[in-house]
Order: sequence, then structure tokens, then C-alpha cells
Amino acid sequence: MSVESLGPGPGPGSEPGPLCPEHGQALSWFCCSERRPVCAACAGLGGRCRGHRIRRAEERAEELRNKIVDQCERLQIQSATITKYMADVLPGKNQRAVSMASAARELVIQRLGLVRSLCESEEQRLLEQVHDEEERAHQSILTQRAHWAEALQKLDAIRTSLVDMLTHLDDFQLIQKELEIFERTEEAEGILDPQESEKLNFDEKCTRSPLLTQLWATAVLGTLSGTEDVRIDERTVSPFLQLSDDRRTLTFNAKKSKACTDGPERFDHWPNALATTSFQAGLHAWVVNVQNSCAYKVGVALGQLPRKGSGNDSRLGYNAFSWVFSRYDQEFRFSHGGQHEPLGLLRCPAQLGVLLDLQAQELLFYEPASGTVLHTHHASFPGPLFPVFAVADQTISIVR
Repeated sequence: MSVESLGPGPGPGSEPGPLCPEHGQALSWFCCSERRPVCAACAGLGGRCRGHRIRRAEERAEELRNKIVDQCERLQIQSATITKYMADVLPGKNQRAVSMASAARELVIQRLGLVRSLCESEEQRLLEQVHDEEERAHQSILTQRAHWAEALQKLDAIRTSLVDMLTHLDDFQLIQKELEIFERTEEAEGILDPQESEKLNFDEKCTRSPLLTQLWATAVLGTLSGTEDVRIDERTVSPFLQLSDDRRTLTFNAKKSKACTDGPERFDHWPNALATTSFQAGLHAWVVNVQNSCAYKVGVALGQLPRKGSGNDSRLGYNAFSWVFSRYDQEFRFSHGGQHEPLGLLRCPAQLGVLLDLQAQELLFYEPASGTVLHTHHASFPGPLFPVFAVADQTISIVR
């Protein structure tokens, strides 16, 4: 700004302010280069601020006022977000952690009740882990609550300080507080919004124990009054499969049977079949003789599993509707949702057991002859589950 363009500053009637110690004139201008108020003489051709970028002090003050207003609005929104998080999320997290800890505790006690003589020490260890995990989740939630309460206090103090500056300081005082305003704003920006954290959730894995799983599966098989009477629904059997009269044996045929009448329940491409009954609660087990087949799938599926077409929607293990153990030659794996987990089996099982615990939301595959657990899968099953089968080589049979 040139010297000629500098007026005398505030007009008649404006309140007097601090004067320039060098020229005795009102500090009605602001030097952006030196970031301080100056008078018209300082900014003139012979003044110390000649050639600098000069603005009216009232314009600079107005700009700072606008910044304070914007920052106060942001602080208010940030405070509302944190308040909502503390009110809506943290109590639910705490309740869920307590609820899940209670369910886990019941599961441990129930299973160890079947084999208490062998694993009393295991029971104690696992219960301590559940307690420790519950305490950890609870302490994490308390820490979060304390942290965000402190953050709210800081934000409130910063907002109060800025509002106080906005309402009580004149232009000159406000300009002198610019560094403090910047520091306050920077401090507020350093308080981040709440983020989802696994540390606030109860970890169900704390109850998982290879020893417990092995003993529990063996005890279940030994104490259940026989496995489930699983039969295959002939309406669902693929035309590439032949169903025995007792509806327990499936035999693969490379040629599509012309005798099968098509229907909405029948799989028309993949060699699949569903059982007649479904399970939506409790503990269930069944055994399948697989020694004659080198290509099969055994597991569970939802009733809404698609039946038609050659796509993955109706292919067991390739969609969200089915969970299966499969064998192809010497390759074994567990499949669900198109994700395939290789299983390093040392030998081919002659029989394959399926154990479904819907209370614990657990699906377990085992070898009945040795009691060896082959694979365990935990999931939140969204509905009733049907035993499901597929065979692409010779024969598999449900054991009575």
C-alpha cells in the first residue's frame, strides 16, 4: 500500500486508542510483515514499514473475530460429537462386554462340567482369563471415559477463553492476543474425535483352549444319546446324485439323471443336497462315512442357499450361505464366503464328524475314530442351519 493511500486512520468520533511511541499518532494500521499495529507515519514513505503490506487495524481485528467465531462453531460440533460418543457408545460397550463375559463364563462352566475330573485346573485358568479380559475391557472403557471427559473440559476452557477474548478485548488488545489465539486453536485441533477401537470390546478368544475343545468334543460324543437322525431331503438332491432308499447315502453319477423332476428346492448343477431338518438352537452332532470318496463336501448351510445355476451362489463354500469341510484328492480345506483355509491333515479320515454348538456359535469338524479335532470355526450364524452335503466321486453316507 502506498503512502498516498494511507489516510489518517479512524475518523472523528472513533474512540482513542494507543499512540505510536515514535510519532504520537493513533495505531490505526497493521503491518502484515512485522505483524504489529503501526501509525500512518510508520507506514509512509519515510516510515520504518515502507514497502510493507499495510492493512487497517479494524480490518485485521474483524478477520480475527471471524476466525474466533468459526473456531467456536467447530469446538461446539466437536464437543457434541464427544458427548454423544460418551452417552451412546461407551455405555453400550460396557454392557456388551459384561454380557459377553457372562456368556463366555457360562460356556466355560458348561463344557468343563462334562470333563471336570480331567481339567479342573483348566477351568480355573480360563475363568481367570475371562475375568481378566472383562476387567481389561472395563478398564479400557473407564480410561476412554476419563480421557474424553478431560477433552471436553479442555474444549470448554478453550471455547470460554476465546469467547471472552471476543467479547471483552478491543482491537488493539485482540491483535496483541493473536499468538495466544493461535495456540488455543492449535491445542483444540490436537484433540481428535473418538474412533472405534477393539480395545473397548470383549475378546471372545480368551475362552478358546485346544485342550478344552478336544476334551469337550470327546465328552459330547460320549455322552449324547446317539447322533442326530439326519436324513437327506430328496427334493434337493442334484440330478448328478443318486439317493438311497433310506435317504442316508449319496452316490455320484457323471451323467445327469433324466428321472429327476425339477423343482424350486432342487440343485440343478452342483452335486449338492440338503438335509430334511434344520437346527436353530442347542447342540447337534452327526457323522458321515467318507472313506470311499476323494471329492466331497460336508457342513452346514442356510435354507436360503440358492439352488439354481452354475455360479458361486449355489456352490458350497463359495458364498455367504454355506460353511463346509471339503476334500479334493489329498487336499483338505474349510470354505466359507469364497475364502478357503487349507487344513494340513496327515491322513484321510474314514469318517467325518460334524458338531454344531449354536449356543457358542461354533462349528467343529472331527475324526470320530481318534477324537481329533480337524477344524473349528466361530461365526454369528444368521439363521437356522441345515446339514449339507456334496459328492463328486463315488459315495458318502450318513452314519446311523
